[in-house]
Amino acid sequence: MAERKISPGLKLALDLGPILAFFIGYVALRDRVFTIAGTEYSGFIIVTACFIPVLALTTFILWRLTGTLSKMQIVTLVLVVVFGGMTVWLNDERFFKMKPTIIYALFAGILGFGLLRGQSYMKLVMEEMLPMRHEGWMILTRRVTAFFVLLAVLNEVIWRTMSTDMWVNFKTFGLTIGLFAFFMAQGKLFSTYGTGKDR
Repeated sequence: MAERKISPGLKLALDLGPILAFFIGYVALRDRVFTIAGTEYSGFIIVTACFIPVLALTTFILWRLTGTLSKMQIVTLVLVVVFGGMTVWLNDERFFKMKPTIIYALFAGILGFGLLRGQSYMKLVMEEMLPMRHEGWMILTRRVTAFFVLLAVLNEVIWRTMSTDMWVNFKTFGLTIGLFAFFMAQGKLFSTYGTGKDR
């Protein structure tokens, strides 16, 4: 199915809306404890339970509007359902905090495997919207792989050694700003190797 275009503002809202909703919910409920069926749940657990259907809904809306989802969006949704569900079921916030580590490590592993084979898996899924020569794709893929490894390590360090407040700020703002800044920094690469046609 061909991808249908939607406004950049709407796509950004659907992509970032659940993350911002999680942050707002956490700030509002972080100091509260809820007793449900005789079990106490922290505000973090309750917000995580709400985040799962919100992300599922926005992902479904994005799919209905565009007719397609990226592999990363699908994997992210699956991991949110699995690890978010484990967090709520076991009443243990550690599972949800591990999720970014697993996402970034998984994609770094996939991209790294492609590099070992002399291929850029990023090129396979992004070539139409970002035409570049093969050399450019290989450089970008190496950089993205290293960046994903860095994000995975950072997430592990932060959730294991710092407060939940710090981790929520990192997840909400640090990861988002980091990804944006990383791709903005690739401007010279795109201009050097970019091409409107195959060479």
